[in-house]
Amino acid sequence: MGIEETLPNDDDVEKAQAPPVVPQRITFRDDNKKDHVDKTSTGYAQRPHSRASISSSRPQSRSQSRSRSRARSISEMSIEFRRMSFQVEDSKRGEYISVDSSNESTNDTTAAGGGGKKVEDDSGGSFDNVSFHTLPAEILCNQLDANPDNGLSSTEAGARLARDGANTLPRPRQNYIVKLLKYIFGGFCSVLWVGVIIFFICWRPLGDPDPDPYNLGLAVLVLIVIFLQASFSAFQDWSTAQTMKAILDLLPAEAVVIRDNGQTASLKATGLVVGDIVKVSIGNKVPADLRLLSTSSDVRFDRSMLTGESEEVEGVTAATSHNFLETRNIALMGSMVTNGSATGVVILTGARSVMGHIALTTTSVKPQPTLIQREISRFVLIIVCLTVVLAALLLFTWAGWLRVKHAAFMDVIAMLDDVMGCVVAFIPEGMPVGVALTLMMVARRMKAHNILPKGLSTVETLGCVNVICSDKTGTLTENRMAVVTAAFVDETMPVSAATQLLEKDNSPAALRQLHTAAALCNDGTFDASTLDQPVMERLVHGNATDGAMLKFVESVQAESSSSLKAANREIFQIPFNSTNKWMLTLHEIKPSTTEFLMIIKGASDILLPRCTQYWSYKTNSIHPLDMSVTGQLVSQQQQQMSRNAERVLMLCQRTITPKQQLGSNAFSDEIQSAAMSDLCLIGLLGIVDPPRSETAATVAACRRAGVRFLMVTGDLGATGAAIARDVGIFSSGAREPDTFDTIVKRRLQGNNNSELEKNSESSESLVLEGPAISQLTAADWDIVCRYREIVFGRTLPEQKLRIVNEFRARDDNVVAVTGDGVNDAPAMRAADVGIAVASGSDVALEAADLVLLDNQLSSIIDAIRLGRLVFQNLQKVISYLLPAGSWSEIWPVILNVFFGVPLPLSSFLMIIICVFTDLFLALALITEREEFDLLALPPRNVKRDRLITLKIYIQSYLFMGVMQTVCAHAMFFLYFWRHAHIPFHALVFAYEGYSDGFYGYTADELAHFNTAGQSVYFITLVFLQWGNILSVRNKRLSIVQADPFFSKERRNLWLLAGAAVSLAIAVFVTEEPGIQRIFGTASAPIEFWFLPLPLAVGVLCMDEIRKLVVRMWPGGPVARIAW
Repeated sequence: MGIEETLPNDDDVEKAQAPPVVPQRITFRDDNKKDHVDKTSTGYAQRPHSRASISSSRPQSRSQSRSRSRARSISEMSIEFRRMSFQVEDSKRGEYISVDSSNESTNDTTAAGGGGKKVEDDSGGSFDNVSFHTLPAEILCNQLDANPDNGLSSTEAGARLARDGANTLPRPRQNYIVKLLKYIFGGFCSVLWVGVIIFFICWRPLGDPDPDPYNLGLAVLVLIVIFLQASFSAFQDWSTAQTMKAILDLLPAEAVVIRDNGQTASLKATGLVVGDIVKVSIGNKVPADLRLLSTSSDVRFDRSMLTGESEEVEGVTAATSHNFLETRNIALMGSMVTNGSATGVVILTGARSVMGHIALTTTSVKPQPTLIQREISRFVLIIVCLTVVLAALLLFTWAGWLRVKHAAFMDVIAMLDDVMGCVVAFIPEGMPVGVALTLMMVARRMKAHNILPKGLSTVETLGCVNVICSDKTGTLTENRMAVVTAAFVDETMPVSAATQLLEKDNSPAALRQLHTAAALCNDGTFDASTLDQPVMERLVHGNATDGAMLKFVESVQAESSSSLKAANREIFQIPFNSTNKWMLTLHEIKPSTTEFLMIIKGASDILLPRCTQYWSYKTNSIHPLDMSVTGQLVSQQQQQMSRNAERVLMLCQRTITPKQQLGSNAFSDEIQSAAMSDLCLIGLLGIVDPPRSETAATVAACRRAGVRFLMVTGDLGATGAAIARDVGIFSSGAREPDTFDTIVKRRLQGNNNSELEKNSESSESLVLEGPAISQLTAADWDIVCRYREIVFGRTLPEQKLRIVNEFRARDDNVVAVTGDGVNDAPAMRAADVGIAVASGSDVALEAADLVLLDNQLSSIIDAIRLGRLVFQNLQKVISYLLPAGSWSEIWPVILNVFFGVPLPLSSFLMIIICVFTDLFLALALITEREEFDLLALPPRNVKRDRLITLKIYIQSYLFMGVMQTVCAHAMFFLYFWRHAHIPFHALVFAYEGYSDGFYGYTADELAHFNTAGQSVYFITLVFLQWGNILSVRNKRLSIVQADPFFSKERRNLWLLAGAAVSLAIAVFVTEEPGIQRIFGTASAPIEFWFLPLPLAVGVLCMDEIRKLVVRMWPGGPVARIAW
């Protein structure tokens, strides 16, 4: 069909009258396929109004960090998409375009790597002149050397792949200058630069005419620290990107294509080439830019990743706009199929696609701070505020008192050295490194457990999850369905008996009708590569329900599915969707040309009220169906099958003589109307989907971990409840679960918060179905959300979304949603953590934050455990860093300024402790395994259980910090007593008295004593931190119960490596002559390398006593303040 009229602009298209809205997906099966969308006089299909479907609502209830990150990524891509679209519009505006089919084949310039021509690939206007969307499908396929029926041959596809390259997206351009500046000046480095400037000023000009190399050395040292931080940040970003890229590559990304003489096959999307014929259906991500060749009437594409618009667009086969980026007959790479199905030819791949152009031009999205990063920022803000207050106090004390009363004690340079040394050392430079490495290491551990976190923020959130809402089919069950029961109004039999009867020539007519209906009303097809295998082991293309029915049909050797379909050619179809819950097919009845056979399958509770007749198994004839009698029998039969954990599928038929013309909208309306009444019930099929072998253990582990495990399914509540009992969601031996009537009763009785626990007539279990969910009030939800065991049945996608939002809005719940289908995607997006199995639909994988690569539900338990381990280890790292890195470094400055004591610890040694000696041991803590069974603890409350709590401050400052400060000062004063014979009381309030002639020593000798004493203080802290790290690695257990060297479960030899490195650093900075000369360190007497060791043991023993008290008196005052 050529397009011979002048193309309208978008305004004209919008003003055109829209075609009638068809609420179901409709497919015409005719030799001359007709699009259901009317054509305008211009030759364009009218632009239809988008109609809502399962994911048209974009929930905004996500956690802020995730929603912002996703919003930014969509925003940046949509801005570039709009820029490109406007550019195409500008180039088209005012241009008279005449599309003549006789000229298009010779003038086309858009065959992007196709059969004969190449696309003009300039970044400025690469989509201005393309005509993929305006060419008739036949001409386009000819130009691309594509055959819509047979597809490409493997040889031709291989040649095109070698020529054009893989179907992969290019990386976005990076602004490396901005990234470099961020590494050097961002975060803590901005504060360190202030220190560098101050130290340089202290060196010159304040130090002139005799500048002290010490200040220059400090400035250079802090510069080294800055560049080390920047280098690590750069490496960490690169390493994280490589890690996430490696595990993201493990995600399945396949496409269903037609190749090699019409064979349907699945292959990796990266192997698609221009000219491939691709099938997409609900739940798929569009793998390349496609020109649609055939569509179902309700096919919908979610383009929000590209356009930023949440409204879905309908797919049609004719152009709706001259703008390639706006027309509806092009499915763009990255779009999601949220409803319906379509077939298209690949026109652009990889970098040539629209998504490829956007990927090349958009900048990378700035990641948002995670929960733990915000906790760290909160902690750092507190520390920085305290540091600023202390620095201001020191400055004002010097200016108002020391400068006046003790002018010779501390000059401007010494004061600035003390203040800036305190500020620089007090900032926990190792903290961001520890956080990043911890998250990255746990992400690697998750990969080893076949768990893919798409972002590091997911790792930490998992530890807070206390509610899991899980889909049933394919998640709790294997999604390997099999027909087990065939039932009629007056007979029920196992499928094995039905199969045996069907092999006989005189099989019952009702059973033959059921067998035929199962074959005809079925979209499943066997994969060609598995046809030589037994029927039950063959791979099926299609949904699991169709697959089960297809295998039931094919198990009867007397008559195959293909022969039944050939004898009853399908001409029309309304496929199943989650809203209607039924599927319809229309077939020819030979030799009649006016009568057609309608077959409908679907949910029994939906179809039974439409039935007026039924097939009798015993009489082999059709009888009237009385809803009060026969209908009741069918309902009882359905309930019994549901209680056996069977999905119940009803099959009905009707003969119809349509009055409207085949292929018209009126025809489709007539068929839909006929499907609403006067149906003949053929029978029921009971389909079993066995639970996964690990499901029961997973549910039990979640229950033990304090996580409620809820089922949200589209099946009947009775079916879901039966599975729930099998897998432990409903406790064994529990009474019958409560229902909606119970909720209403409680509402009328004035339920209070304790009603659920007090009411002896109540069960802990609840079963709610979709219609009841819609009737729940806010007060009802307060009751529902307190149940421990819940099955939500017959739920629609929007109801799943509401369930998630209602739980998240109450009791500080952190909700995870598991699923594998497109119906689960909205709820997964709204949840705090969306979890998908790798075998799930592309839409589910896109919506998920976490992917179970091995499809094992039990991996969720490992993910929760590792999420909790992250939080525990970070608390230990912080508790280790605070005593020496903050508390024990502040007190030397306080004693120096307020008590006139010679400075016990220099700024240089403060920096060495924070950045080097403490950091290596802290990194060893990152590798710690769990101290005790983390799954035995309740989930963390994100609002109450902070990363840094008052208990940690008490432990780190008032307990461990005080002991370390006292011990280190004791060693400092002991050194003066033993080697300078200067008593403690003489050093206190010495001020400017500590100068030439003090106790008969020269100024140089006194300076040596001071620097050696500082080295002693420094060495003592290094050793004391050994005792500290052995203490903090166990919150409750004794070191005897979990030692780091001989305990197999808790062995951590990295502690030895960290201790060795910190000792080597201590030796180097105190013994190296160059360091001594520049930074004023000195060799410590040999005994002070050994005296701190018993002090470290003493610190460890004191904490062991504290833990013992906590264990013996868990309700005592010590236990109440224990971290």
